Amino acid sequence: MKGIILAAGEGKRLRPLTEDRPKSMIEFGKMTLLQRQINVMRECDVNDIVVITGYKADKIDIPGVKYYKNKKFDETNMVETLFCAKEELVGDVIISYADIIYEKNTLQKLIESKQKIGVVIDKKWEAYWNKRFENILDDVESLKIDTKGNIIEIGQKADNLDEIQGQYIGLMKFNSKGTKILLDFYQKCREKSEKGENPLNPKIEFKKSYFTDLLQGLVTEGNELKPIFINGGWLEFDTINDFELYEKMIENNSLSELINFDR
Repeated sequence: MKGIILAAGEGKRLRPLTEDRPKSMIEFGKMTLLQRQINVMRECDVNDIVVITGYKADKIDIPGVKYYKNKKFDETNMVETLFCAKEELVGDVIISYADIIYEKNTLQKLIESKQKIGVVIDKKWEAYWNKRFENILDDVESLKIDTKGNIIEIGQKADNLDEIQGQYIGLMKFNSKGTKILLDFYQKCREKSEKGENPLNPKIEFKKSYFTDLLQGLVTEGNELKPIFINGGWLEFDTINDFELYEKMIENNSLSELINFDR
C-alpha cells in the first residue's frame, strides 16, 4: 500500500500562517499537519509514502519519504499536482489532501475497503460545518449516492441540503484496477485538452481542474466510485478561521467533539 499526499498548495486563506511555509507545515497541537498524516499512515503500515510539494518546497524535509515537486504549483491545481508523480500510480494507492488530518480508524477503514475506487465521506458533516460557518451552504459541495451505493455527483455547488448525502474529505483509495482506470482516464482527458477543451470542467483551463472535477469525470464516464462512510473524526484546515476555531477548542478541551487523536 502506498500513500500519496498532495502538498503543493500555497494556502492563501490561511495567511499569515502560510507566509513562510506551505500549509501542510502549519503546526497544530505541537505537530505539523503533514507529520500527523505521515504518522497515521505509518501506524496503519503504509510506509511507502510520497509527498508532492510545490509552494516553499524547501520547508518540507521529513525523513523516510519520497518527494516530487510540482514546479508549476502557482498556475495549476491538485490534478496536475498528482500527475507530477504519475509513475507512482501503481498498485493500491491512498491519495490525500495535505490540509486535512484524520483519525487512524478513518484510514484503516479505507485501507480495508475492497472497492476499485473508494472515497471517504463524512455522514456527520453538518454538525462540523455548523461550527465553522454561519451559513453552511456558503462552503459545502454536493454529494449524491444512487440506490446501488455509487457516488453519482460530487463536488458541485449545492443549493440545498437535499443535495448533500455526506461530505467528501479529500481522502481516497484506488486499488490496482482503480489506478489503471485513473491513469487511462487522465490521459484521455489530457489529449482532449490539447485540442482546446477541458472535459473535466469547461469553465476553467484543464491544468486548473479541481480534484472533484476529476472524480466527477470518472463518475460521468461510468466508473463506480464507492463512498467509505465515516462519522466525523477529521479536520480540514482551509482558512485562518478554521485554525483559530480548533485552537480555541483545544484550550477549552472540546476538540474531542470533532476528532480524537487516540483513535
